[in-house]
Amino acid sequence: MSEQRETVVRSRVGWQGTFLRVQVDDVRLPSGRETKREFVDHPGAVAILPLTVDDDVLLIRQYQSPIRRTILELPAGTREPGEGPVATARRELAEEISYEAESLTEIARFFSSPGYTNEQVVLYAGENCRPVAAVDRVEETIDLVRIPIVEIPRLLADPERPVENASALIALQWLVNRDRLTLVAAGRDQRR
Repeated sequence: MSEQRETVVRSRVGWQGTFLRVQVDDVRLPSGRETKREFVDHPGAVAILPLTVDDDVLLIRQYQSPIRRTILELPAGTREPGEGPVATARRELAEEISYEAESLTEIARFFSSPGYTNEQVVLYAGENCRPVAAVDRVEETIDLVRIPIVEIPRLLADPERPVENASALIALQWLVNRDRLTLVAAGRDQRR
């Protein structure tokens, strides 16, 4: 499969916000025709699936202004200039839920919606999370939700309270699949 490339003829900032900007590019298509592309230029983000030593998953319930409602999510946040994704993950765990992870394992990297943004999300599993000193959150109201790992399949199947956040869906499905594989492997070991 050949890669179809566009040539950027001119690029400019269409709008600049606090940490986001809209990039406007004049591009030449492979056919020679010229058109515009507008996209949100994003510094990148992380999301963390916090897992406790008690086999609980820590999720957050938070109001999201763009969709005008409260949804169930993972702790997540935008990368600061010069900050690597692991440092961002550790900072966001402390800021959003006042926890730290013994270790972080990368689950996936994905583009949230490449049709209109270049935001790449790095998704981590935070193992053996434990509480740390609370951080004062001035800009966000976040409720911490503890869910036993064994309840995650039921949560994902609940049509009354669906999980609608993409990072949370990916992480929770990963967790269910990981646990299934562990159970299958354990069952095979026991039959030997």
